[in-house]
Amino acid sequence: MKTLREFDLKGKRTLVRCDFNVPLGDQGNILDDFRIKQSIPTIEYLIKEETKVILMSHLDRPGGKVIEKLRLTPIQDKLMEYLDISIVKAPDCLGKEIEKWSHQMKKGEILLLENLRFHKEEEENDESFARELAKLGDIYINDAFGVSHRNHASIVGVPKFLPSGAGFLLEKEIKVLTGLIEKPKKPLVAIIGGKKVETKTKLIDKISEIADFVLIGGLIKKEIKEKNIQLRNPSKIIEPSDSIEGKDIGPQTIKNFKEKINLAKTIFWSGPLGKIEEEKFQIGSKTIAQTIINSGAFSVIGGGETVEFINQSGLIEKFNHVSTGGGAMIAFISGERMPGIEVLK
Repeated sequence: MKTLREFDLKGKRTLVRCDFNVPLGDQGNILDDFRIKQSIPTIEYLIKEETKVILMSHLDRPGGKVIEKLRLTPIQDKLMEYLDISIVKAPDCLGKEIEKWSHQMKKGEILLLENLRFHKEEEENDESFARELAKLGDIYINDAFGVSHRNHASIVGVPKFLPSGAGFLLEKEIKVLTGLIEKPKKPLVAIIGGKKVETKTKLIDKISEIADFVLIGGLIKKEIKEKNIQLRNPSKIIEPSDSIEGKDIGPQTIKNFKEKINLAKTIFWSGPLGKIEEEKFQIGSKTIAQTIINSGAFSVIGGGETVEFINQSGLIEKFNHVSTGGGAMIAFISGERMPGIEVLK
């Protein structure tokens, strides 16, 4: 797989698939800009290399139609704030006028395309749609790890028509997560919280092959029992022994989990351990986060809720790697196909 540094970029139109799918408030304000921040190094490098930068992303799930509150205007504003340069946003993500515009851009300029998912063809991986997008660039760079498990036009279709490679963020995610799976420093302790046991079972089974202990949250434990799910390595699973109103791990569980975390050289965490929307049920997740930081182990965390919670707690810089992928990270570690990465190889 080619990476960003291997391309001659000067004067070229570089079409970059980013993941600017950030949570928005009722007023259209960005609640957590972590994903935007993670794309900045790639964008800054492209500006320095005097390329014409064309950014594309989706936002939320508009279902193939234009929804005014899901336009990428807040993303445009946030990018201008971080990059301190003017950024133009196109009224759509493809078309003759935008293609002409892409040719007329000056080196180092940035054009942000409108929400890709305003077109149903994006999620349908329509080849004609991918070909039209490809007309806007000379080179394609995927820097959107968070959607690289999707068979969508901007992820797997466009690379068929352009020389393609990985941006710095995608490259880093692959390197860190591959290292976690293939050669982690031991002991490795995994912490799996949240819910949706169907998506987490495969992750628990896979990570338990290499982990010394897998600590699971209360909801995962409940669903495993209710659905009579048989895990592959039950001897490595540490379940909660008590809870706070069934919505957070209790003091004895926190004590047990802390003991295991303090043994670790590597820690992987995905999914909160309580109903973190309510402050009184955040104690377990906050205590475990601080224990991971204090342990000095190499720490990898991911999953939308977990990352948002850690970011809002002001602890994000304390972890060694914070993944931009939720479902993508689970798919990668579980050994599932990653079409957006495969197409670059």
